[in-house]
Amino acid sequence: MIATTARSSTLSELVRNAPAQAGAVAARPRVIVDQAIDPNLLARARASFDRHRRVLTHTDTVVIADFSKASREQRFFILDTNSGRVSKHLVAHGRGSDPDHSGFVERFSNAVGSEASSNGAYVTGDYYPGKYGRSLRVSGLDPSNSNAYARAIVVHSAWYAEPGVIAEHGKLGRSEGCFALPYDSLQEVLQRTGPGRFLYADKLA
Repeated sequence: MIATTARSSTLSELVRNAPAQAGAVAARPRVIVDQAIDPNLLARARASFDRHRRVLTHTDTVVIADFSKASREQRFFILDTNSGRVSKHLVAHGRGSDPDHSGFVERFSNAVGSEASSNGAYVTGDYYPGKYGRSLRVSGLDPSNSNAYARAIVVHSAWYAEPGVIAEHGKLGRSEGCFALPYDSLQEVLQRTGPGRFLYADKLA
């Protein structure tokens, strides 16, 4: 059950009040985060959020991409910090992160021309009309993704990120490092994020 609060919570509060394990009950929790997000990855995101809080304009919504999961799984999470509720989406990773096209991220890279996904914290930027239609710019906040803007890493939709691709091939196609989503999922991202919000991408060892 999700406890809610009238004011906007921070990601730090969400993690502090989340149960340590499934079935555990926190004392008087403000908000309990949907367990769809791995608690260890959520803890990493919380620490990163705390480090970068000063550059964020809004904290009502955060996005977490769990690249520990296969591309056939829903691993792009939009978290409502008022309720702890999470919507789950498919997302493709970069071809440079998966050269054998196994469906798993094998490595990250921040290098220009790598066509790989980068891990770390991002702040969302402006909308713009891109190759795949309306898209969302992001800027990297860590040394591991500092070239994101220069590499034109964005959030966009793509045909190779649609569920039908999984039905045919058992995995999504690959991007050039962008967060490529199904069209319907991107519409939710565009509606709920916008400039100045936190996006975190990583994988657990």
